[in-house]
Amino acid sequence: MTITMTVFLVYLALLAGLALWSRAESRTLHGYFIAGKKLPPWVVAFSTNATGESGWLLLGLTGMGYAVGAQAFWVVAGEVIGIGLAWLLLSRRLKRISDQHDSITVPDVLAARFGDSLHLLRGLSVLIILGMVGAYVAAQMVATGKAFAGFTPLDYAQGVLVGSAVIIAYTLVGGYKAVAWTDLIQGVLMLLGLLVLPAVAIHAAGGWGTVVATLGSADPGLLSPWGPEGKSTAALVGIVSFLAIGLPFMGVPQLMVRFMSARSEKSLVPAMTISVIVILLFDIGAVLTGMAGRALFPGLEDPESILPLLSTELLPPVLAGVMMVVVLAAIMSTVDSLLILASSAVVRDFLQRMRGSLRDDRQLATAGKWVTLLIGAIGIVFALQQSPLIFWFVLFAWSGLGAAFGPVLLCALWYPPTNRQGALAGMLGGFLTTMAWVIWFKPLTHDLLEIIPGFLVGLALTVGVSRITAERSD
Repeated sequence: MTITMTVFLVYLALLAGLALWSRAESRTLHGYFIAGKKLPPWVVAFSTNATGESGWLLLGLTGMGYAVGAQAFWVVAGEVIGIGLAWLLLSRRLKRISDQHDSITVPDVLAARFGDSLHLLRGLSVLIILGMVGAYVAAQMVATGKAFAGFTPLDYAQGVLVGSAVIIAYTLVGGYKAVAWTDLIQGVLMLLGLLVLPAVAIHAAGGWGTVVATLGSADPGLLSPWGPEGKSTAALVGIVSFLAIGLPFMGVPQLMVRFMSARSEKSLVPAMTISVIVILLFDIGAVLTGMAGRALFPGLEDPESILPLLSTELLPPVLAGVMMVVVLAAIMSTVDSLLILASSAVVRDFLQRMRGSLRDDRQLATAGKWVTLLIGAIGIVFALQQSPLIFWFVLFAWSGLGAAFGPVLLCALWYPPTNRQGALAGMLGGFLTTMAWVIWFKPLTHDLLEIIPGFLVGLALTVGVSRITAERSD
């Protein structure tokens, strides 16, 4: 047995323990989907960050640091601003209104805020969530299979099955509580890895001065905030897009539920501090890892392979095994949260609220577990096929959810005149604009990130339609 597999089995035992510890909470609807709203600040903070970052942080942002150098620090700024604004503008007000109306999902909150007796907002929310989450889950399972194949003796199909089985099992048994506490452990591991690995890589390269000199001689653009392309329209669009990467933090339902699950509104204040500091350390560590990796191993065909390469080349076998498990765990932390999100949309929003199911609390929680299993099984089927279409959907799943829910939530919590018609227009307009931008317009605008037009259109429609319909009703 390899060291990596040994470390993974130890981690697996830890997950099993957390799932069993959380089992009692998962027997009720509130417990299974939102941990009874009892999570402490540090769990809420790390769960928010781990769910929002995950495998993209460890592979994507390190690869970006490798590819474009200092320009990737704009992503750091964008994410810190985005998560900071989410905590400042949304967390406490969202927690307050969710507690007032006993809401356990984001559609619950919107339905209560706008008196959605016809379930139009709730129905649209469910459709958007299931459409985006379904493709996202399948794609993350593809990534899980590839990670297992790259880091362990398992082949791709075995990796998909093993990784998916682990995720589905602890999510079924422990529900949202197990997911959140698992995110805490994953977040701590990610933080430690992104503190240790860049330090080791910079030392191996001869110190930060040597890294800077090496990158500068290879391409001065790697040290410029404009990036390797230099000052240009494309570089400016790239910077704006990097800054906008944090916008979806202010709306994606899988993160909003973290705010709602806190034990109290007051506990969100320390959680915010922890979250912002940790995400700053996350992102700086990832970019520095990529830059140091470029100095050590120039010419890689796949920049996103730099973290695994540095781990195996520079760290002792045990620590390298830990880093590989951190990558696997980070990918897995996205899937479990998405499974809970999709399951809650089906059971709470569709079955209980829209269809008026008369099942008791325990029966609905059990139904939630069956839905989790079903969605997970569908994701496995698509992952085993490795359909390229899945990855195409992932390009805008994050932005699509953010553009659909972000503007509406901001207006719902901060702009009292917002009404149901405006919320419907904003949600649908933001979502469709994001889709259209990726399909037709993105290549024509130097790849401007789709969340920018999607968020702006969603915000304009929410405010504009609310005002127009209010004037007509007067």
